[in-house]
Amino acid sequence: MQLDLRTVSIKPMRQAFGHICRRIGDGKSASRYQEGTLDLQPMAQQHYRPLWDPEHSYFDERRTAIAMADWYAFKDPRQYYYGSYVTARARQQDAAENAFGFVESRGLIQLMPAEMTALALELLLPLRHVAWGASMNNDFAAAYGYGTAITQPALYAAMDQFGIAQFITRAGLLLSGPESLDAAKAAWLESPMWQPLRRVVEDLFVEKDWFEVLLVQNLVLDGLLFPLIYRTIIDDVMAANGGSAVAMLSQFQTEWSIESAKWIDAQVKVAAAESEVNARLIRGWTEKWKARVIPALLPLAERALADGADETLQELVDSLDARLTKVMPK
Repeated sequence: MQLDLRTVSIKPMRQAFGHICRRIGDGKSASRYQEGTLDLQPMAQQHYRPLWDPEHSYFDERRTAIAMADWYAFKDPRQYYYGSYVTARARQQDAAENAFGFVESRGLIQLMPAEMTALALELLLPLRHVAWGASMNNDFAAAYGYGTAITQPALYAAMDQFGIAQFITRAGLLLSGPESLDAAKAAWLESPMWQPLRRVVEDLFVEKDWFEVLLVQNLVLDGLLFPLIYRTIIDDVMAANGGSAVAMLSQFQTEWSIESAKWIDAQVKVAAAESEVNARLIRGWTEKWKARVIPALLPLAERALADGADETLQELVDSLDARLTKVMPK
């Protein structure tokens, strides 16, 4: 008996699911990101209207003043769907665990000057409440937003901010112990230095337009807060004065803020390019909340930078304005 083995090539009738083919064409293979994002949200034949908001459907374009012809015009430049997101964060978690282990095993906290430890406890630990608020704001955008292309990464941002709150908590336990967390909570609730920022975070809780909340939280607030605290105060000032251990404990926040900026910039660019109405809304929201965020951050800058606070904060504002100019239509 003789067996002849031959390779048979079977051409699939289509390269992707039908709803994806209708977007990218029938001759192309879909990426995992496209399969995990495009047209996943129900657009028609939705369930009954929510009893607590009968004026809207569960998924309703009218929950924001931003209007889009296609809500799947938004793209995540990181190409995050659940699998790629979890894989990326797992790698970063391993790196953060190594940093925490290195600092703890070598007693680097005990080698820090007392004034640097005090500065870290005063400026870093209350930010766990800011991160929790940021998580809530991104959860709101994920819950009430329209289209998986933007609600999916908003939910990832919410989980990231919750993780940042946990990293700050762990840093506090290394720096001083459980009592430092109680002191940070008291400062967040009572200290005059923190009340303007607390007011901004909590006022965002009651805003109804989810795109405004998404924009303000991720572009305006994070766009000024993270460069000020992590890249200027911690990575520059503290690291140069014996506080490099705090910089190691905060490496996730530093890296994450750079990645997150690319994502929110891409969303703003798409929304603003859609129409002049969208662009005006974005400019208006940005200016409105910048006027509140800048003075809210000034007391924190003054605590660490003294006379250089105004100049440093202005540089960060100029950098944020340059980002916005780059993504807005000419």
